[in-house]
Order: sequence, then C-alpha cells, then structure tokens
Amino acid sequence: MSLMAMAATVALAAQEIVCPGAYGGHVQGIATDDDHNIYWSFTVAMVKTDKDGNLLAEVEAPTHQGDVVWVDGKLYCAVNLGAFNQPAGKADSWVYVYDDESLELLSKHEVQEVVHGAGGMTYHDGVFTVIGGLPGDHTKNYAYLYDEDFSFIERRDIESGHSHLGIQTACYLNGRHWFGTYDKEDSLLLCDDQHAFQRRLDINGSYGIAPWTEGHWLRATSTKGDERRTWGATALVEPIPE
Repeated sequence: MSLMAMAATVALAAQEIVCPGAYGGHVQGIATDDDHNIYWSFTVAMVKTDKDGNLLAEVEAPTHQGDVVWVDGKLYCAVNLGAFNQPAGKADSWVYVYDDESLELLSKHEVQEVVHGAGGMTYHDGVFTVIGGLPGDHTKNYAYLYDEDFSFIERRDIESGHSHLGIQTACYLNGRHWFGTYDKEDSLLLCDDQHAFQRRLDINGSYGIAPWTEGHWLRATSTKGDERRTWGATALVEPIPE
C-alpha cells in the first residue's frame, strides 16, 4: 500500500459519522458502497450521505423499512408491510430496490417465505440472505436465501437459541455472516459463510453494520431527534472483531 493510500485509510478509520437530520422511526440498518458513501435506512426514510456525513439524497419510504445492502449500484432493503414476530400468515415481506444515486424506487420483489416479517438482508456470491422477526416460542433463527432474481432457494436454520424479536440486521464481512439482535447481552450472532452458528458476541449490532476500511466496520447507533418521536443516527468506526 502506498503512503497516500495508507494516509487515506487512517483518515477514514479515525471518524465518527453523524447522519444529518431526524426521521420518523429509528435507523434500521446501514450500507456502504465502494466510494464510502453511507446509506441509512430509517423506518420511514432512506438517506444517503458521503463518508463525512454530508447529505446527498433522501426519500420517504413505507413503514416498515429494515436493514439494507448495497450491490453494484443498487440498494436493496428488506420491508415488511404486515405484522412482525407472529405465526405464519400475518407478515407481508418484500425487498425494495433503490437507485443508489437518486434513491428512486426501481422495483419491488415479494419474499413471502420470510413468514415472521422481513427485517434485514445481506449479499454474498450471488445470493441474498434475508432475515427477520421471530415469535417468542421459537428456539432458533432463520436465514432465507434468494438468487439475484429473488427466486427462493432455501431456508437455513441458525442454531443460536432464541433471540428477542428475531434478527434485526445482517452483514457479510470477512468471510462470515454477522447478525444483530435486540438481546440485552451477547446480541451479535456470528455465523460462517454457510450460516452455521459459531458464537455470540457482546456487541450491539441491532442498528446496522457495514464494511468500511480494511480491518474496520461501521456500526450504527440510534439517537433521539429534537422533535418528539424522531430519531437520528451515528456510525462508529470500529475494528472488526476476530
């Protein structure tokens, strides 16, 4: 790595990035692209900033948006228009696809196999992993796999034990899947590239995790806005756990 590239990496790794503004519903997930732009998915809004938190675009969105992933110029967002964490038949699960420049909504894809409510997603090697809610009596989580046309491939069981309200966020990074939950302790689930459960970490990833620089990720946190029932978000640059 050149000295200039090393300096750029150090500069990126020294930041805490604040998303400007406040929105209805807390941040549900974040994504990054190859230029270190950041995409912030709030419950009812999608926001794009540059690496310093300068606003580039924003659009309103239907409730309830979830986590997002950026792939080749498009932003993919898990959306549930029905009930979360209920027995099969009450959710209405979709993936909405946005243009990564304008945030224009390009298409919608049903993912009704996600029967407890689509809440988050990630991508690896031509396959989208969609995750979501969980009824209180279930003792494992579920990963639903789709191809790039959103044809259903299969469901994989994650032998993690119960997680409160299922899995909220997903990120594929460093050859592993990272799943954020609302559990008060050991809330980050670590799985291998085939979704086999490995261990829990005491890290709150429930508001979103995304790639950043080599050896670092962005981990989102939620903040309250100035107006009642509004929320902002901050992304923390942190070393990726071993």
